[in-house]
Amino acid sequence: MDLPTIFAAGAPLIGWTTHSAWLNRRLATARRDPLTGLHTRAGFTARAHRLIANHPDRASVLLIDLDDFKATNDTHGHAAGDAVLTATAERLSIWVGRSGIAARLGGDEFAAVVLDGPGRLPGLLAALHRPVAYAGFSLPVAASVGICPAAELPVVSLTDALAAADRDMYAHKRDGRTSRRR
Repeated sequence: MDLPTIFAAGAPLIGWTTHSAWLNRRLATARRDPLTGLHTRAGFTARAHRLIANHPDRASVLLIDLDDFKATNDTHGHAAGDAVLTATAERLSIWVGRSGIAARLGGDEFAAVVLDGPGRLPGLLAALHRPVAYAGFSLPVAASVGICPAAELPVVSLTDALAAADRDMYAHKRDGRTSRRR
């Protein structure tokens, strides 16, 4: 085979390889929130399903909503709100650790699936309620957390667990409580 033939045969292969690598990077980026680095809903769902399926007796699904987040944005600006979101994501990610998964679902709403969640919940609440330092201010942070241990469901599914965690979270918001006691 002569050199021009080899280059002619290899050019499409190089093009497809480059295109494939570019697509994989784009997909990975689409599954991560650009501000917080947490998974988006799309990146969260598959791994959360697996975690629940593999540990239905130990997995818990949590929904977290920041309380009065709009007031932070309105009073201190969107950059301050971004600082609160980033700090919340970091705290949630540390709490979840390597055996769970955390996501930013949108706005100021986060989700997580963890093992042995109810026993670990006080640590999360303490972390989420610490103020965030920003531009010389100490921004107050509060969060409502709903939790659903998968084992409490008649049929274990991520969809049902998220719905139950959502109901639990809003029950605490209505009561004016931002903590969860079990």
